[in-house]
Amino acid sequence: MKIKFLGTGTSMGVPMIACDCNVCHSRDPRDKRTRSSLKIETEESTIVIDSGPDFRQQMLASETKRLNAILFTHEHKDHTGGLDDVRAFNWINNEPVRLFAEKRTLNALKQEYSYAFEENKYPGVPELILNEIKDNNEFYVCGLKVIPVRVYHHLMPITGFRIGEFSYITDASSIPDYSMEKLKECDVLVINALRIREHISHFNLSQALKIIDELKPRQAFLTHISHHLGFYSDISQKLPGNVKLAYDGLEFEI
Repeated sequence: MKIKFLGTGTSMGVPMIACDCNVCHSRDPRDKRTRSSLKIETEESTIVIDSGPDFRQQMLASETKRLNAILFTHEHKDHTGGLDDVRAFNWINNEPVRLFAEKRTLNALKQEYSYAFEENKYPGVPELILNEIKDNNEFYVCGLKVIPVRVYHHLMPITGFRIGEFSYITDASSIPDYSMEKLKECDVLVINALRIREHISHFNLSQALKIIDELKPRQAFLTHISHHLGFYSDISQKLPGNVKLAYDGLEFEI
């Protein structure tokens, strides 16, 4: 199973529009962050987690040629805003793209992209198949068992995912004990770390490191990063040996 970070930035991306801070003007490509998204590839399938506003750019940059399914963590625009661009995969792969999300998120997608779900569709609209994630029950996507993991974005329920020995958590500010149990004995953990200072709806760096220390994965990656966290080169030197800052385009295999 090959994992690739398509985007590792927060909702405004890095650089942020009209920002003159040093991080936004960094020449290090690892400090350029599109909105958070991740690709999981096997020999048989390609799955993406979240399709934010930079989805088209990410698909081109990663030279993605097929797309079977998208897993959605939640309905905020920085995680859903590029869904229309799956049309290209409909044409190239000659099949609909399957979407997996909780009912609340599916309803938001149906409202935002209503033209894709009308009875008499306009020619060329996205071809999508909706699949509801129910009660955090495990399900299968392209032969992979997916275990939903409940986390909270302040008070908003968010869906994290565990697939085999890989777990992905984003936009979290708290993880219930029963969800921590699902994340134990995970080989690779991805978790959000927005900035140095605390934030009401996202883990900051120290909070993310505390979760990692408790779960003790072999390897952890930090994602959903804002310009307030600092330079990639500076922060990387301060992290424990099993923790790395993710960056757009980083890939590895499990």
